[in-house]
Amino acid sequence: MRMEGGEEMQGAVGLQCSWDIPPPAGTQAKWVRLNVGGTVFLTTRQTLCREQKSFLCRLCQGEELQSDRDETGAYLIDRDPTYFGPILNFLRHGKLVLDKDMAEEGVLEEAEFYNIGPLIRIIKDRLEEKDYTVTQVPPKHVYRVLQCQEEELTQMVSTMSDGWRFEQLVNIGSSYSYGNEDQSEFLCVVSKELYNSPNGLSSEPSHKAKLLQARGLRM
Repeated sequence: MRMEGGEEMQGAVGLQCSWDIPPPAGTQAKWVRLNVGGTVFLTTRQTLCREQKSFLCRLCQGEELQSDRDETGAYLIDRDPTYFGPILNFLRHGKLVLDKDMAEEGVLEEAEFYNIGPLIRIIKDRLEEKDYTVTQVPPKHVYRVLQCQEEELTQMVSTMSDGWRFEQLVNIGSSYSYGNEDQSEFLCVVSKELYNSPNGLSSEPSHKAKLLQARGLRM
């Protein structure tokens, strides 16, 4: 099966997969009704059998699977109908088309349930590319200024964690006196890198992004 590049559509994003292999013999066009989570979808046996190993193909061919039917004769499938539309459209024309507000992770979950192999690969590739693109944005630096006494300085610098690192030390003189000894006061400047992510700022790039970055450096 040949994978083709994505194409932009108004209000939606599409990726295409052309069907080079004809449906198996005996799957002539015959209308099939599916009741997915209370929403009825009408399609053909030929469409559902684009992927011969899928749950939907096995269901409409009556192989191994038993499914209840509603009063109209539609197969009852207890899944979210919101994400079934992209699944069915992919089987119809080999394109992944999503509304801008639809989560790709939700479609991936359904594609895995229905065992639509080509669609699973397309969505996973999209998610990995998106994750990698996010890490290409230069990280933001956050700075903090900490005030401490001379006797606290060594301990403070040695115990810095969670991505914070020492940047600069400024001696602001002796402000406090204990006994016969003056205690010098310091301003310690520390910084931390924050990376952009879909859920906000993160201190570290994701595991997938690190793998993709490493792969890119080896190429």
